[in-house]
Amino acid sequence: MHEYDRLLHYIEPLSPLPTSLNPSEKLKEKVKCILFDVYGTLFISGSGDIRIARQQSGQTQNLKNLLDRHQIKKKPQIVLDDFFSAIDIEHKRLRKTGVDFPEVEIDRIWTRVLEIDKLDAVRAFAVEFELIVNPVYPMPNLEKMLSGCKKLKVSMGIISNAQFFTPYLFSWFLDSSPEDLGFKSDLIFYSYKSGHAKPSPFMFEAAAKNLRNMDISSHSVLYIGNDMLNDIYPAKMLGFKTALFAGDARSLRLRENHPKCQNLSADMLITDLVQVLDLV
Repeated sequence: MHEYDRLLHYIEPLSPLPTSLNPSEKLKEKVKCILFDVYGTLFISGSGDIRIARQQSGQTQNLKNLLDRHQIKKKPQIVLDDFFSAIDIEHKRLRKTGVDFPEVEIDRIWTRVLEIDKLDAVRAFAVEFELIVNPVYPMPNLEKMLSGCKKLKVSMGIISNAQFFTPYLFSWFLDSSPEDLGFKSDLIFYSYKSGHAKPSPFMFEAAAKNLRNMDISSHSVLYIGNDMLNDIYPAKMLGFKTALFAGDARSLRLRENHPKCQNLSADMLITDLVQVLDLV
């Protein structure tokens, strides 16, 4: 794991940008389990989500400084071009195997691009690059909400587009692992591990199976996310109750023009994570 002190200069407090939406009425019945998205829901995401947009990653000077620190003698634009090309190639390969929404392992991508075979060095670079293009910070009341759910013994899980560094966020900002904060290991699903990204139902189906083994029915499960297509749509397909998190304009994705979202609605809307405690 990477030293937090080394990354401190990348981390600055972020505040959510308000949206025009208001929280809806509470659910009529309590839920037994809550599953969360990470980026844009539990953590503020400077770019809106973990997907690195090409137009948002052109921070040439920052990337040059990063390359220099890691003694990589490549030009920033060439590195970026090779990076996105490698992702595109891997996506195409995975689609040919039948994966509808493929996910890459970003450290493997960087290994090819940087031509470095030392995993620790590659991962150090990958983390710093991510923090440059997608700064993160806890959503307001994150720790209070998680502490409250744990105290009430609510089962909690994660279904998120993610990479190897995503679990580090909890250690960096909350000084705890996801499991120590109350997330059940059998209910933690990251896209880089499965090779399937949302809105594929793959991770939701795996969660539903594990929930059945815990004698928790789908209708007593709430999934909370900020994206109508990636979060609400697949969660509803599996019969989960859904809450759209509209706490930050950066990451709120209503997808009103997407065919799968035009007649889609979440069961409720929340604008602050502390509102979750009213549901359990």
